[in-house]
Amino acid sequence: MIAREQTPMRQQDPAVRVGNFDEVPLGYSEDEAIAEAERCLQCPEAPCIAGCPVRIDIPRFIARVKERDIAAAVATIREANALPAVCGRVCPQETQCQGVCTLGKRFEPVAIGRLERFCADWEEQHEAVSPSVAPDSGHCVAVIGAGPAGLTAAGELRRRGHAVTVFELLHAAGGVLVYGIPEFRLPKAIVKREVDALRALGVEIKVNQVIGRTHTIRELLDGQFDAAFIGTGAGLPRFLGVPGEHLGGVYSANEFLTRTNLMRAYRFPETDTPIRVGERVVTVGGGNVAMDAARTALRLGARESTIVYRRSEAELPARAEEVEHAKEEGVQFRLLTQPIRFSGENGTIHEMECLRMELGEPDGSGRRRPIPLEGSEFTLRAETAIIAVGNGPHPLILRSTDGLDVDRRGNIVADAETGATNLPGVYAGGDIVTGAATVIEAMGAGKRAAEAIDRLLQA
Repeated sequence: MIAREQTPMRQQDPAVRVGNFDEVPLGYSEDEAIAEAERCLQCPEAPCIAGCPVRIDIPRFIARVKERDIAAAVATIREANALPAVCGRVCPQETQCQGVCTLGKRFEPVAIGRLERFCADWEEQHEAVSPSVAPDSGHCVAVIGAGPAGLTAAGELRRRGHAVTVFELLHAAGGVLVYGIPEFRLPKAIVKREVDALRALGVEIKVNQVIGRTHTIRELLDGQFDAAFIGTGAGLPRFLGVPGEHLGGVYSANEFLTRTNLMRAYRFPETDTPIRVGERVVTVGGGNVAMDAARTALRLGARESTIVYRRSEAELPARAEEVEHAKEEGVQFRLLTQPIRFSGENGTIHEMECLRMELGEPDGSGRRRPIPLEGSEFTLRAETAIIAVGNGPHPLILRSTDGLDVDRRGNIVADAETGATNLPGVYAGGDIVTGAATVIEAMGAGKRAAEAIDRLLQA
């Protein structure tokens, strides 16, 4: 008989984990993974494959897990996915592969993400499964950005025999995987492991490369490269545009998380990048980044960490699991609340003025529009405020690439299926095209673009 519910995954106790940066979920044992794999119906329609942006053969890899042939399961995943340890941790499976799982029509869907994570972690403890690489094609491709889209494109192109050089702005490869997602959700060692696997395939990764300054796209194409893929993401933070955002103690989520994640502020004074959060922290926003920032603030010593969001809980865009973990750890939620001003003393924030909201008719996003309630002003005390209301594309590459089409938001205009831009040989994908989305969607875009570049070079 098929179990109705997913096999639970062990995790740190909330009272313990809020005091450390260790990973929260602890993963499946082999027996737990087998038990979960046995829930898969192996249905011939396999809607889960279509629900996966990189098209992993999910029934086949789960069947191999069930047979305890984990090496074959890993090999099956890596046929389609260059970053399985990452995706098994941060991919929103509940709205993708698991969201269309046939079993999910009656019971809880198969825990596909947990099984993918188990396989990737098993691989770390055993001999790595190295994907095959085609003979050298004689072609060279430049990849701009070492985030999920760029790394995926690089891996796919290298497997097809092309020489690939990745140019990364920061001093570590990984993009949002290393600067934006906290250690307790995605350990940096996991990302490094996946990046090292790409290097082992022959992908060259150059860090501290500011494309648009050190080189332009046209200079790369006029030099050694036959094509270029732009996967620079959405790294330019947006702000509220209210008085007082210039005060000390007001951070963009990008700065706050980058200081903590990539610059190891949580190890101060071992490192030289401190963050003083004070006793009370407010985070403005309702997405996964907001949850990450609010949970990080508690680990950095805040006594109170509060999410301020202008809609209700039903409209929260964050993953349900992330909201649940935040609540377990003591993050408070001030819903239907809109900040209107930050006030400070001696140039540093000490409180945030807010309005209470109510929900009206749906807006263009399909969510009910928040409407201010007249005369509902109140204040929240805070020594730190984190603004997590989204990001836009950084304009550096766009300004330095003459003739590249962009839309009104500043995103590159590219074909949804191939990533082709209006410039010959230039492709783009991920958040730089779509705006902020998920890691796996960026990876899917990188994979599709790599396939299109391969067709161009092989023509």
